[in-house]
Amino acid sequence: MGVSSKLAFCATIASAAAIQIPFLSVPSQSRVEATNETKPLVNSSEIQDLISGDRLLARAKKLFEIAKLGEEEYNHPTRVIGSAGHLGTLSYIYEQILQLGDYYSISNQSFPAVSGNVFESRLVIGNQVPKSAAPMGLTPATKDKEPVHGKLVLVENEGCQSTDFPEEVAGSVAFIKRGTCPFGTKSENAGRAGAIAAIVYNYEKDPVQGTLGTPSPYHVASFGLSGEEAEPIIKRLKQGKYVDAIAYIDAEVKSILTVNIIAQTTEGDTENVVMLGAHSDSVAEGPGINDDGSGSLSLLEVATQLTKYSVNNAVRFAWWAGEEEGLLGSDYYVYALPEEENKKIRLFMDYDMMGSPNFAYQIYNATNALNPEGSEELRDLYIAWYEEQGLNYTFIPFDGRSDYDGFIRNGIPGGGIATGAEGIKTKKEQEQFGGKAGDWYDPCYHQLCDDVGNVNMTAWVVNTKLIAHSVATYARSFKGFPKRALLTGTNEYESQTKYHGPILFF
Repeated sequence: MGVSSKLAFCATIASAAAIQIPFLSVPSQSRVEATNETKPLVNSSEIQDLISGDRLLARAKKLFEIAKLGEEEYNHPTRVIGSAGHLGTLSYIYEQILQLGDYYSISNQSFPAVSGNVFESRLVIGNQVPKSAAPMGLTPATKDKEPVHGKLVLVENEGCQSTDFPEEVAGSVAFIKRGTCPFGTKSENAGRAGAIAAIVYNYEKDPVQGTLGTPSPYHVASFGLSGEEAEPIIKRLKQGKYVDAIAYIDAEVKSILTVNIIAQTTEGDTENVVMLGAHSDSVAEGPGINDDGSGSLSLLEVATQLTKYSVNNAVRFAWWAGEEEGLLGSDYYVYALPEEENKKIRLFMDYDMMGSPNFAYQIYNATNALNPEGSEELRDLYIAWYEEQGLNYTFIPFDGRSDYDGFIRNGIPGGGIATGAEGIKTKKEQEQFGGKAGDWYDPCYHQLCDDVGNVNMTAWVVNTKLIAHSVATYARSFKGFPKRALLTGTNEYESQTKYHGPILFF
């Protein structure tokens, strides 16, 4: 890859926002020139020994400086897609791989995406301001970006059919139960019925954090609300009592162009590809150094150290864009794969949030009974490694919350590890991993404080070593690993998954 490749990439991503972004690099990383020397076959213990906390921390500090490029537009550091911070992130990743010389071939996959940003919101029900009220992802603004006022109307069933909405919804705020259809369908049906806003409440006590998905001209400003706060409101409405609401959302939904970056070893069997990925973007609310700067930078560091070795099987690294908007980049990549290319990917490993401050060592509980065959073997590799290190681990649901989702839905074995997001650490997990029971694994999840200080270096180094181990293992051999088979029909995973990305769709 030469200067022309670099300039072409810069032009691609800059055209998405019509701005120029400087290329940024870690000062200690020099270009690796191609040589004819014979390199040793990758060895797991050796490549693990090359993982350095100092280098990871230096990369995290660089990424935070890049996130500051988003300050002019968002008034704080961010790497959300479409922002200068994300374009800078793409430039940084691309240049870092470019500096590794001819060891990798690099491609950038441009795709259209929908980006949403809520600038301000407020919901008042009766004389109360619900604590759990949160605007839906990709929600439109209220009319003229001003507060709207109307009575609250309880919608029959789950709002999945237009007939669920009574005539009195027109000019009112629709109060809709979470259920089996997408939130976008509920909001669209509310808009078609003339509602000025919509509130989707949970049938469980927990809050609802969702997205409307693909924009519709009939979507209305939409909030989620916990079942706990909804319960007394429902009781009053069923008693025939009048409840009013004031809703306000200042938001925008726009179409942009963004980029996946793919780097594959130029050596190794391309019929048996080892693939791993992390997402390059953050949410709009913060710089995303743990989510998922930690995973993105772990991949960069493993890709850098892998250049010291030869591989038997091709290794393909991916940095996805638009994960926070609903797995847009990974979905685009997988669904665009021709059948013959799909079958060449022996497995996909997802690395999202590697250094949560109140961490647990989490393994996706992917089994062959519910997922493409090979997913369980990957899970067992993680188990064996933690046990060999004398470390505790726990299982988490394989529930569609990260970029493995599109791969599993398309028959490609997958799995991964994580350290926790907004989930609550249990007392047992405090005994296993330290930290504080009762707190989130990442107290700064999707917030402005997800900065350099939000990454637990012990967990990050441990999991980057495990990433290196997973790459080294399968880059050497797939001996004993199930052969690929193309998906026929749907799998059990698809029928049981409620998430598509970090937020619920229904």
